[in-house]
Amino acid sequence: MSTTRVGVYRREVRADLPRVWENVYDWEHLPWLHHAAFSQIELVDQGSWGWRARVGLAPKQQGQVILLELRTEREAGRYVARTLEGPGAGTEIWTRLEARGAHTGIEVAFCVPGVASQHVAGVGAAFERLYARLWDEDEAMMQRRTQELSRLDRAAAPALRVALGPQAPLLERLPLVLEVGGEKVRLVRIGDEIVAHSARCPHWLGPLEDASIEDGCVRCPWHGYRFDVRTGASADGRHLRLSPAPRVEIDAEGGVALVRP
Repeated sequence: MSTTRVGVYRREVRADLPRVWENVYDWEHLPWLHHAAFSQIELVDQGSWGWRARVGLAPKQQGQVILLELRTEREAGRYVARTLEGPGAGTEIWTRLEARGAHTGIEVAFCVPGVASQHVAGVGAAFERLYARLWDEDEAMMQRRTQELSRLDRAAAPALRVALGPQAPLLERLPLVLEVGGEKVRLVRIGDEIVAHSARCPHWLGPLEDASIEDGCVRCPWHGYRFDVRTGASADGRHLRLSPAPRVEIDAEGGVALVRP
């Protein structure tokens, strides 16, 4: 099927080339990190060559699903995302990557079938807006992941006790994110109980400090993994666990403290 090159998007991403390639192979984040564009994903196949998946387009209510294949050409420094079935079938989006030290240069070419000449500029502009947002979101995730990976090299947190003051005013401030022993911890209210949980997902080290709590569970905004905030255990059968958080202690006078034995 012949296509028309409707536009090109260029930018420099503040993440190194290995981190960008890691992101390229990560199909699982599409409907979570990029929820404004994608509503669901079902993996069909994957390997060193890339991946193929059925991807729901947002909004989910419209029921639009495409079969998307991403194939990499690592030695050539590029990859292509092809829509094999569904809306936009035949579309090819070619991305070239260039190492620039701690950053990566990208060039994305949008090749779309069946576009009349008078619509090329408009279709190209729409793709460029979409990919600017997608790369903004990817860049933020890659930067945060790099920062959190550097934290893993630090020594284990020592025993500590952090006084948080009287219980009543503390409850009014929840949820509350604190840095305790070099690690971010979030305090939340579950019923009448104050619970502390790690603010870092154990999967890709995603941020949990602003994640909503539903049925006592927190969901990572990067890949949708869920964890019981009381126990730290996986709530979706993935056999992962949040890092142990300091214990919440309340004394006889109602004073609250975080304690790590």
